[in-house]
Amino acid sequence: MEAGDSSGGSAAYWVRRAVSSIIVIWGVATLVFVTLRLVPGDPVESILGEQALEVDKEKLRQCLDLHLSLPVQYGHFMVEVATGTFGELCDQKNVTVRDKLLESIPPTLELAVASMLMAILIAIPLGVISALKRGTWIDAGAAFVSLLGLSMPNFWLGPMLLILFSITLRVLPDPGAGIEGLAGLILPAITLGTALSAKLTRMTRTSVLEVLGQDHVRTARAKGLSERVVVARHVLRNALIPVTTIAGLQLGALLTGAIIVEKVFARPGLGSLLLEAIEMRNYRVVQGCVLVIALTYVVVNLLTDLLYTRIDPRVSLTR
Repeated sequence: MEAGDSSGGSAAYWVRRAVSSIIVIWGVATLVFVTLRLVPGDPVESILGEQALEVDKEKLRQCLDLHLSLPVQYGHFMVEVATGTFGELCDQKNVTVRDKLLESIPPTLELAVASMLMAILIAIPLGVISALKRGTWIDAGAAFVSLLGLSMPNFWLGPMLLILFSITLRVLPDPGAGIEGLAGLILPAITLGTALSAKLTRMTRTSVLEVLGQDHVRTARAKGLSERVVVARHVLRNALIPVTTIAGLQLGALLTGAIIVEKVFARPGLGSLLLEAIEMRNYRVVQGCVLVIALTYVVVNLLTDLLYTRIDPRVSLTR
């Protein structure tokens, strides 16, 4: 394929992905809009309480556009999504949902990235060693650790780590102390990244075993290359493609998993904001949080596709 054709094909690919991404975001926005309004009960009473004055209830109802018909509400909501503000907060003047999201996203991203790095640093070496030592006690031990990691839910693992390291051993700070930085990030990152580490370990092992049986690996060994060079140059790079897929998709899942972890460790972030908004039935904040999570999934998928071509030049976006 000529350079011009390749460039044109790549541009067409990204245009198709952009259009499909917009459709996905629109679908998620519509779904969350409809779902929230199907929940029984009056959101105004949930926010203000049944004893609030009628005049206050009416002001809030108008602020949330609840006095309008559903089609008109939907139109206003789509305009707010298109402008990126997601609407103004009724309890704070001149403050939009976007402002609240911009405050909450950085701590959650910090937690998600730390969890991802922890999972990768553990999973890839453990998966490679497990594949190279297939059938040995090391392989069995890695399988047991992976199964253990997959079996422990966040809402159980987090409190257990707190009891052990913060209450019993007192080597890490208690969440109530409000300590930030690396010390306050260790336990939440371990809690959130444990299951991902287990998944990536099994995926890395399976992928490495598959690549080890290919012809180019046998040829490299026949040339007299050391095992370290064979694994680093000829095995690991090819084996990383399916691992990259899982890691990319799970980065979005880490944001949803952060909801529980942030609650357990009393951390600020997108998860805490979403839980608070759900309890208060704050339509606009819930809609904004869900759309940010959906947008993260879409962006991460696009970046994962782009990363494919960097890991393996044989992968072409134009085909």
